Amino acid sequence: MNNIVAQVTVVPLGTGSPSLSAYVADVEKVLEDFPDLKHMLCPMSTVIEGPLNRVIEAVLRMHEAPFNSGAKRVSTKLSIDDRRDKAITMEGKVKAVTDKIRSNTNIEEK
Repeated sequence: MNNIVAQVTVVPLGTGSPSLSAYVADVEKVLEDFPDLKHMLCPMSTVIEGPLNRVIEAVLRMHEAPFNSGAKRVSTKLSIDDRRDKAITMEGKVKAVTDKIRSNTNIEEK
């Protein structure tokens, strides 16, 4: 099975505070239980790379983490890039864009 690249944003609501970093830390700690997945914390989300079934399993656990820390409501957004014609990676997706920036090419010729 090919790996997918996913972006997940978990937002705890009803916390009583505008600060969410402690909840985000709890969400990120979930990924320690998934050493087979590559992940990168970003300012507004987390990017995860791995087999679809494992990423979904991790996201379900990430969604539950704020509830376990006292949040009354959680909103989770998930975007999945599932490419079947060739393997994709987080680094490869970024490199494809940065290469085009360096070469001033915006549209790949076919």
